[in-house]
Amino acid sequence: MAPAQILQDTRNDSEPIAALKYGVREDYEGNYRFAPIEESQVSRAMIKRYFNTMYDRTISDVVIVGAGSAGLSCAYHLATSRPDLKITIIEANVAPGGGAWLGGQLMTPMVIRKPADAFLQKIGVPYEDEGNFVVVKHAALFTSTVLSKVLALPNVVLMNATAVEDLIIKTDFEGRQRVAGVVTNWTLVALNHDTQSCMDPNTITAPIVISATGHDGPMGAFSAKRLVSAGLLAGLGNMRGLDMSRAEPAIVNQTREVAPGLIMAGMELSEHDGSNRMGPTFGAMIGSGIKAAHEAIRTYESAEIVNGKVVGKKIRRT
Repeated sequence: MAPAQILQDTRNDSEPIAALKYGVREDYEGNYRFAPIEESQVSRAMIKRYFNTMYDRTISDVVIVGAGSAGLSCAYHLATSRPDLKITIIEANVAPGGGAWLGGQLMTPMVIRKPADAFLQKIGVPYEDEGNFVVVKHAALFTSTVLSKVLALPNVVLMNATAVEDLIIKTDFEGRQRVAGVVTNWTLVALNHDTQSCMDPNTITAPIVISATGHDGPMGAFSAKRLVSAGLLAGLGNMRGLDMSRAEPAIVNQTREVAPGLIMAGMELSEHDGSNRMGPTFGAMIGSGIKAAHEAIRTYESAEIVNGKVVGKKIRRT
């Protein structure tokens, strides 16, 4: 039997309740005992942490839109390379991971072309080596591993079930239109604007936004489409047909800042640029995510940033 412990109400709006001694028992023979709890304590524990996080991340260093294989790979590399940066991931679905929970046609193995297998080694995902590519026995093993690694990092916050409804676009110090953050709402609200009266959103200011929302779909290619409607892109390139050999290097090599303040990664680039799709092979998603992290670091280090806003370029002293 575990020793007696002390339970205190963690409310900030009242004096702590009298300490309660209680016994807990991990007994699977019919006498399992939980520590006591009040419903209000559960609510307060969640509300305090969730809204404190929202308050803190109102200004972030980097916002990543989309927690699929590209977004999560980007978040891991960026957060471990620059643990000083506040990185906020916005994911529209309840379950992060995008299309990386399965391989092709609902089959479970995940194929990753070399040299992206180096990332698997880094995060500790086992695989079978097939020569030019490797196979993870279940795509969920990769996704759950990278997701758990990302969430364990103290400088990363994931807000899932949260949709990016718009981009913050402002005129910058050079007179250019710059993406300066994102406009957010809970996904269930975003999906019901046609059924309810006005439900205004929230905002997150950030000097760098990385968009990895995937190819066209219900929430896909969001930033690429918004650039068009905002007049910052003449038109979508529209994703071309499947060609693995052409698609994967194109996605990685073309990962870049597509508009001031906005870096694009993963399959969203295929809609922006008009490159091929690659189908059920995931090396480009990993590589593109890592390159997006490199681009973000380069952009961040070259900018003069005040309160989450880019106000100039850093002057290099020789």
